[in-house]
Amino acid sequence: MMQKRLAIDVGGTFVDFVSLDEETGDIRIEKAPSSGLLEQRFFEGIDSLALDLKALRTIIHGSTLVINTIVQEKGARIGLITTKGFRDVLELGRGNREEIYNLFYRPPPSLVERYLRLEVSERLDARGEVVTPLDEDGARAAIRQLKAEDVDGIAIIFLHSYIDPTHEERMRALVEEEFPKAAVTISSEICREWREFERTSTTVLNVYTKPKLMRYLSALEGELKRRQFGGTLNIMQSSGGITSIRAAQEGPIRTTVSGPAGGVIGVAALGSYLGEGNLVAADVGGTTFDVALVSNGQPLEQSEHSINRRPVLQPTIDIVSIGAGGGSIAWIDDARGLHIGPQSVEADPGPACYGLGGTLATVTDAQLVLGYLDPEYYLGERMRLDREKAETVIRERIAKPFGMSLIDAAAGIVHLANMNMAYAIRNITIERGHDPREFSLVCYGGGGGLFAGFLLMELEAASAIVPLNPATFSAWGLLNADYREDYVRTYLRRFADVGAEQLKCELDALENDVRSRFTDYGVAPSQTATQFHAAMRYHGQEHTVKVPILSSDFADDLLSLRQRLDALHERAYALSLPDSAAEIVNLQASVLGITRKPELKRMSPLLDGELLKGKRLVTIRDYGIDIDAAVFNRDNLAAGSEVQGPAIIEEWTSTILVLPDQAAKVDDIGNLIIKRVEK
Repeated sequence: MMQKRLAIDVGGTFVDFVSLDEETGDIRIEKAPSSGLLEQRFFEGIDSLALDLKALRTIIHGSTLVINTIVQEKGARIGLITTKGFRDVLELGRGNREEIYNLFYRPPPSLVERYLRLEVSERLDARGEVVTPLDEDGARAAIRQLKAEDVDGIAIIFLHSYIDPTHEERMRALVEEEFPKAAVTISSEICREWREFERTSTTVLNVYTKPKLMRYLSALEGELKRRQFGGTLNIMQSSGGITSIRAAQEGPIRTTVSGPAGGVIGVAALGSYLGEGNLVAADVGGTTFDVALVSNGQPLEQSEHSINRRPVLQPTIDIVSIGAGGGSIAWIDDARGLHIGPQSVEADPGPACYGLGGTLATVTDAQLVLGYLDPEYYLGERMRLDREKAETVIRERIAKPFGMSLIDAAAGIVHLANMNMAYAIRNITIERGHDPREFSLVCYGGGGGLFAGFLLMELEAASAIVPLNPATFSAWGLLNADYREDYVRTYLRRFADVGAEQLKCELDALENDVRSRFTDYGVAPSQTATQFHAAMRYHGQEHTVKVPILSSDFADDLLSLRQRLDALHERAYALSLPDSAAEIVNLQASVLGITRKPELKRMSPLLDGELLKGKRLVTIRDYGIDIDAAVFNRDNLAAGSEVQGPAIIEEWTSTILVLPDQAAKVDDIGNLIIKRVEK
């Protein structure tokens, strides 16, 4: 009987592995560099854990492959077929300037060259009525033209197909007849919402990334089959839910932030155990700092986000990412200003202190120079850091140009990284109507523990929580994810014209459409739950607020739904218009297939070894001190243990810095809870 599950999270620097034995609750972790072929790293980690694939019930995989393909613009060569007169939607966009004060602003180039964007005669009106039938002869000619150009895929986007997809579905059938090797996506399957530019962008990005993800997942599936893996391979989505490998191959755009999403789901699960509903998920990786909000126990979501300045219409956990990780490069601009990132040295060659050929100053190099890292104990003695090389690159690239000391330059790098991270958290709290003082920070990722104390101080948060094995926490979060399918449909109505029964019928139809996708998951109806939301706005507005629809709303003829719109608008914008007419723009149904969650083991209150490893000189410029900090072994800290700052707590995947006016206490499941010490 298969009793084990495995989570694999691919980051910019490392691939993280977490295996769970459901019978004993035992968890094992492993890390591997993310350089080279990801397929190879995937199986190297499995081999390092000595896992018997026959005993694995499921593998849950979070990957950065799709988002990296978009950001690096290394996707497939694709064509686009659209309604006559709309071939230039991608370049016209919304006709605005995103950076209104940048005189040299240029929008991102189209991922489909103009000669590969073809038109066919067909037209629906805004009510879905056929104005011009699909010209099948013209359609076949367009397909043959793209086939002659040897494209890898074709995106099909027709006007108003979000209302009636019949023309798009017929067009796909013609492509399968004329050009069966092409990867195809029709907009009505990936996005049933209005807004022509955003829908076109989403569909194009899906096709652009589809061949690469299909090849990657097919390679994994083939090798797993060869190794007699009898379980299921599931893929993490940006929404925080998992889906089947087939669904991911057809809709790669659903997986753009699948790795960071796993961490946010883990934070929500941890908060549920701790009884804390308001948490900031702060993930410090090798290339980025990803931050998200868990409010009242639920991760905040958005229906639209942007990747490399290109819009995507998909339900996504609201994650803000900045280039501020351990491998982020410190550099000086032409005006002699210091910057951190967004460029990163990534896994290859890595920071200079890795000794793998890196020649640029990074945040990790600065932390080593300041004494935060032990060069002999990095990754549990699996890697030795070269302090001399770290000092050389910081001295030559930062200290000398500014005419400052080596230590001041390193401290400046770390301080600027701290400020960038604090700004990102303010962006997702204060700018969204939330007070960071009412939230606790959950700091994870390989570098989370080194920034937890600084962020706690800067943001005046309630506490900073560093979970066990923080470097692999996002992978652990994957084990807490449920199956999830979403369906969003444009439903433009004045709120006053929508009755409770009418809305209920629409939602029931949506739910039936979503549940039909659960046939491949083997989830019993009793193990599912449905959530409904409406994208609403006041009459005359352009943008919407996402409002939950509750069963109780139908008892009072939707009055509480309208009041909830006002309350959420007030919270987000400090303004509500209860006397103004409202509209429903989109309806969303999300069906969850509930999975078994990992149990959190309680720690022994007894000490299990020598706590104090020694002392190390560290520089903390925010306090203006150089001090010998006590160094502790986290593996030997028991439940109830308390460490007074300044101190360093080490484990094999991470290091935690406790500042002078702070104390860290171990809770009953091993979390380090860092709080300010009242004087």
